[in-house]
Amino acid sequence: MTTDTSALASLLSLVKSGKIVDLSVSLAEDLPGAWPTHMPFQRKLFNYFKDQPALGQPLSGSRGPYHTAVLTIDEHAGTHVDAPAHFIPPPGSGLPNAAEIGKVTVEQLALTDLIGPAAVIDVTALTDTGGPGVSPEITPIHIIDWEAKHGQIQPGEIALFRSDWDKHYVRGPEGSKYAMDSVVLKSGPGWPSPGVSALELLFNRGVKTIGLDGASVGSSHDGVPAHVWGLGRGMIYVELLANLNQLPPRGALFAFLPLKIQGGSAAPGRGFAIIP
Repeated sequence: MTTDTSALASLLSLVKSGKIVDLSVSLAEDLPGAWPTHMPFQRKLFNYFKDQPALGQPLSGSRGPYHTAVLTIDEHAGTHVDAPAHFIPPPGSGLPNAAEIGKVTVEQLALTDLIGPAAVIDVTALTDTGGPGVSPEITPIHIIDWEAKHGQIQPGEIALFRSDWDKHYVRGPEGSKYAMDSVVLKSGPGWPSPGVSALELLFNRGVKTIGLDGASVGSSHDGVPAHVWGLGRGMIYVELLANLNQLPPRGALFAFLPLKIQGGSAAPGRGFAIIP
């Protein structure tokens, strides 16, 4: 009992005395938080404190003096985690890449795999360097160069690729650079994304969970290979992170807490880090 109490006290001390960094993007109808070809995020007021008939969308308070709204949200909107079921079909489906792990949906993900020490790998040199519609590739050499400065990535660490791509997560026409320009319009570069060889290096290092501040672990020009390779081996991807530039290369504790969506291919949630 003494040991348990001491451990709890240490954890509470870390939370209270450390710096908490919010690593999540905000969701709003005028922010680019949904995949460009998917259902856009929408929030519609369902009930307000009292009738507001003068507004463009009249609000009703007939259900009581409280405020609530209805959300339309894709599983992959905002900061979210991908489960293996996102790209791996279940066995017996007759589909390509079908495997047993395709039965793992988001509510089955262990929270212990979404909490751990962060290895924040700086790949900002790649940002905005891709061709129209093309993501520059994060390769093993980017990881190895980082390890030469900060030490080899250890099993159980959570690898976070910092590209500062979240600078494009803004309202208005500039927000089109986040994903629309590269994925749909093919008029601008995509976010830096890891190639299969980089994922293989991390997997062999014992890394299960990776995250990045771009729109997807998959590239803007071909998102399938990275998803199939990693998710097919039980890796977990946290996408649309933000503020990774506020974290040290090592020393922060990362956590992502997803919604528990039964059968979900993914789930939005809240990502954060604690810096002692």
